[in-house]
Amino acid sequence: MGRSALYPRIEPFATGLLAVSNLHSIYFEQCGNPSGHPVLFLHGGPGSCIAPVHRRFFDPAHYRLVLFDQRGCGQSRPLGSIMANTTQDLVGDIEKLRISLGIERWTLFGGSWGSALALYYAIHHRDRVCGLILRGVFFVSARELHWFYQDGAGRIFPEEFERFKAVVPAGERESMIAAYNRLLNSPNSPHIETAAMAWCRWEAAASFLVPRKRHVAKFSNPAISVPYAKIESHYFANLGFFSGDNEILNRVQILRRVPICIVQGRYDLVCPMESAWLLHQALPESELVIVDEAGHSALDNPITKRLVAAANDFKLTS
Repeated sequence: MGRSALYPRIEPFATGLLAVSNLHSIYFEQCGNPSGHPVLFLHGGPGSCIAPVHRRFFDPAHYRLVLFDQRGCGQSRPLGSIMANTTQDLVGDIEKLRISLGIERWTLFGGSWGSALALYYAIHHRDRVCGLILRGVFFVSARELHWFYQDGAGRIFPEEFERFKAVVPAGERESMIAAYNRLLNSPNSPHIETAAMAWCRWEAAASFLVPRKRHVAKFSNPAISVPYAKIESHYFANLGFFSGDNEILNRVQILRRVPICIVQGRYDLVCPMESAWLLHQALPESELVIVDEAGHSALDNPITKRLVAAANDFKLTS
């Protein structure tokens, strides 16, 4: 039941740009029922952006859906900027957005990097969170990053990983993230576009259980791949700007009484199921939905169906 599981297309009832610092302004939009239960959609990456399809996971008659492009992403400005762009900055932006919209408490919906940001925000603003719907759990730990960018997922997609490695000189491959971060964020680097496209195409190639060539091909456009790769490599080179390698997992006990649904693809190569399992063990009251026939992407058809079901289930308590 792929895209048919999604709600019909919907347009925002409000959009805007919110100045969150002297440098950054974030684009946001609201959809659905203006008087409905607030839910915040947190996109992945870091470096990705919101898209119209993201509005369709939620019943528009019930939810007041808020979506925003994180610093440097999508329609936020300045595009691709890594200045004053950390996880702590993003959490501050979320609070500024909540206050500006007059929302007291909301449910958070985030996948991949969005799951890390949702958890980190909830840890710091527990009283503002009604619940969490998470997909492709990610702690931005050294172990997870080593798996995907160094010695793990490349053994499943060796042909794609060879293309990813080829951009980096042989003598600099002991840390692919550090090497890419230098290529992407060094002033006047002549290799930014090549590196950005390779970085994004590697992630895209591994995102679906059955690879989708069209999904990979869109990152051949440097206007899409450059800001994405610059920001993502910036965050990963700094281990998400967390204090300690497993800061999120070490602090989630504060969320023991928060309703949490975790939707996890069994064959997720980008954010392997181990992290979802560890989160569920730390928060045994959470619901863990293992999707045996799916990979990483929220638009992998079986994942889509279960995310919509999770959002519908949350209607009963919101």
